[in-house]
Amino acid sequence: MPKKFTESNRNDRVAAKVQTIVAEILRDEYSDDPVLSGVSLVGSIAHGGLQFVKLFFYCRTNDIDAAQRRLDVETKTIRFLMGQRLDQKYVPQIKFIYDDTLERAARIDDLLNNLK
Repeated sequence: MPKKFTESNRNDRVAAKVQTIVAEILRDEYSDDPVLSGVSLVGSIAHGGLQFVKLFFYCRTNDIDAAQRRLDVETKTIRFLMGQRLDQKYVPQIKFIYDDTLERAARIDDLLNNLK
């Protein structure tokens, strides 16, 4: 008998929960850090059986590479702190990815305004 497909939003719920917890960690633990204090999480996707979560961030400073490097260095610590706050059996691996949606939208607006 084939397995019945049920639409589940568990991936979305876990991703949103991880995003909220990591945002709180960045706010509480890294507020004095000049690079990480300018980072905002704008989205998340869970995949791989909830073992991995991609966290999309936006940087209010112009040095995106420095923010990415700093997040990569602090990932292990952030994951440890997340494990203390997360009520799951396993703590998912996290990866920070820069989200350039706002910059692309501004560029498209500029192009559309220049068409006139």
